[in-house]
Amino acid sequence: MSRKTVIVVQARMSSSRLPGKVMLPVLGKSLLYRMVERLKMIRHEVPLIVATSQNAADDIIEQEALQLNVACYRGSLNNLLDRHYQAAMLFNADNVVKIPSDCPLIDPDIIDDVLGFFFANPGRYGYVSNLHPATFPDGNDVEIMTMDCLEKVWKEAQRPLELEHTTPYIWENPDRFNIGNVSLQPGIDYSMSHRFTIDYEADYQFIKRVYEELYPINPRFSCWDILNLLAEKPEIYHINAQYAGVNWYRNHLDELTTISPEQTKLIIS
Repeated sequence: MSRKTVIVVQARMSSSRLPGKVMLPVLGKSLLYRMVERLKMIRHEVPLIVATSQNAADDIIEQEALQLNVACYRGSLNNLLDRHYQAAMLFNADNVVKIPSDCPLIDPDIIDDVLGFFFANPGRYGYVSNLHPATFPDGNDVEIMTMDCLEKVWKEAQRPLELEHTTPYIWENPDRFNIGNVSLQPGIDYSMSHRFTIDYEADYQFIKRVYEELYPINPRFSCWDILNLLAEKPEIYHINAQYAGVNWYRNHLDELTTISPEQTKLIIS
């Protein structure tokens, strides 16, 4: 019996630092459009679901999903764990890939590598990511879990950070889950030095510039194409370099036992 794997893209308009960021324009299309465009480039045949909230402000996200011919699920605004679980249940998924919508530069080949590792080890892992430890540039976040794993988390997780961020309960309880990770080769780590995600205006300007430079040449540009571009034009790297290494972990170091201060950075004003 074949097993169904779905990619769930979480998206909403109510970002606290950059409201409406997923609908900001890049080369005439929204960031959400550009990201879904990249997700459709993966080699594995995995259907996409845009998971947004029931808030009226997110009507525009559902409309964009329909324009993209992508399924849309609408659920809880702040309980992302429930949103992922309900979306997966609705589409009868056996495995769920979590990819946040703030990764519009995500490399399809990196997604395929993580999926390939997971599928090459059937039954061995309940959860596989490229985040523990993270070595890829921030914004290439891929997490895949079995439905059994997600359901266990959905039933047991209670802390606000576990509900908001979906998967911390898994990697905070390694004795309860079989966890795998895909990393770059030893000694290579871009996770704290390169930022391809969007949370601030500077991130948007960086992403916009990368698309303007690379997309007209090759719409399927890779993570390595971006790194080469930044080496050739360091002024692009510096657009959002002050936020490199800044992530949500910084606000929860007193709650997370598996995350060290070295894995995040405070914002220096």
